[in-house]
Amino acid sequence: MRVEMKNISKSFGTNEVLKGVDITINGGEIHALMGENGAGKSTLMNILTGLHEQNSGEIVVDGTTVKYDNPKEAEVKGISFIHQEMINWPEMSIKENLFLNKEIKNNFGLVDDKKMYEETQSYLKQLNIKDIDPNELVGNLTVGQQQMVEIVKSLMTDCQILIMDEPTAALSDKEVDVLFKVIRDLKDKGVGIVYISHRMEEVFALCDVITVMRDGLSIDTVNISDTNTDEVVRKMVGRSITDYYPEKTSTIGDTIFEVKNLSAKDGMYENINFSVKAGEIVGFSGLMGAGRSEIMKGIYGLYELESGQIYLEDNELKISTPEKSIKNGIGFLTEDRKTEGLILDFTLTDNVTLPSIDGFSKNGLVDEKTEKEFAQLMIKRLLIRAQSENDIVGQLSGGNQQKVVLAKWIGVGPKVLILDEPTRGVDVGAKREIYQLMNELADRGIAIIVVSSDLPEVLGISDRIIVIHEGKIAGELDKKEANQEDIMTLATGGTLNE
Repeated sequence: MRVEMKNISKSFGTNEVLKGVDITINGGEIHALMGENGAGKSTLMNILTGLHEQNSGEIVVDGTTVKYDNPKEAEVKGISFIHQEMINWPEMSIKENLFLNKEIKNNFGLVDDKKMYEETQSYLKQLNIKDIDPNELVGNLTVGQQQMVEIVKSLMTDCQILIMDEPTAALSDKEVDVLFKVIRDLKDKGVGIVYISHRMEEVFALCDVITVMRDGLSIDTVNISDTNTDEVVRKMVGRSITDYYPEKTSTIGDTIFEVKNLSAKDGMYENINFSVKAGEIVGFSGLMGAGRSEIMKGIYGLYELESGQIYLEDNELKISTPEKSIKNGIGFLTEDRKTEGLILDFTLTDNVTLPSIDGFSKNGLVDEKTEKEFAQLMIKRLLIRAQSENDIVGQLSGGNQQKVVLAKWIGVGPKVLILDEPTRGVDVGAKREIYQLMNELADRGIAIIVVSSDLPEVLGISDRIIVIHEGKIAGELDKKEANQEDIMTLATGGTLNE
């Protein structure tokens, strides 16, 4: 199959999202689609699959102009879209999710449960997933496993063009390796892959062709072998980014935050001890499922603790809820911004001021003028791409949503700020802006904890790195001595040669 999108334009009200985009997708080719958050990548693919209708331009499939009225119609014609936000039913089994509204029936017209079980098992084996029962509830799976279920759904459609939007964002390294093998196998079978990602190393390792978008325009399409990371970044952001990780110049002060002998009620982690100094950025690394996020949620009051103490400025805190954490000066940017970090159908102002609403109130009434001015200040300071402070957050791009979450914690004025995967799904330009903001917060004396699966990021922003393996601290590395090999050795249960 060959798909050509010619001069595609799209506006939502007065917001012109696409301004004349051209892209050609060929069967048997892995085509990277890159651009900053808000560049229009997802909108373009939503038009291809019938979720949105373009204002102008045409879609040509194998020489014939087409128009899909809905995603189901596009899927039937061989074009499938795996969205970044997974679409599943957590209270249903894997098998039930895969065969929803397309159940297999036997000769008597009854649902053939055994056949569906066997087919589910067969598809899972294709992705090298052999240890999960097809009857397992999707809600019990890890985020990475749920992502693989979404991939199985597309494999079942016998698609000819497969669109993947940040497919590895929630996957472990092992799962990424499996996914890449599946993608290459599909390519060998003649399937065309559109690979939307912010991860440069993945794009250059996997893809054949790259189209770069910026501000609703297609800037260039080139073979991967004819370009490099710096050139792609320049096309994405319209300028060179010579230093991905801005220099941190803050003075590190005394220890202000300390955790002693922390253990979880469910046994996910035990005997966790660490401290953070004023103005220090401490990175937490480790494999997916090692317990990094769970430790932070325990500190914040989201998970019940079995034992341990938490100290802030030498005072022991009794934290049992997030509300108490906020009152004590602890902020937490969750890795799941969609369901835990934002209220998507609220405005930007509502989200930014929600944790600190008391500071915008007088005599029990919200001072809307002050609230609005603060939101406008945050939009300007964090370079949030929004038409106004009244924009609905759910309509912003992923990177801009992440900036909104950061903005709300700036409003709280925390003494300790925990950032869990702060740049996941964020483009290279926005990443640098977030790193710069982290440095500025450290300059104010805030103690910062960063959980990240991106090893270059951990090495680039941290003063110290703590590595977690199976719920325990496997080791601690100073920035000057740390490298990717040592971090991975500790993360996988190995020991370092002294």
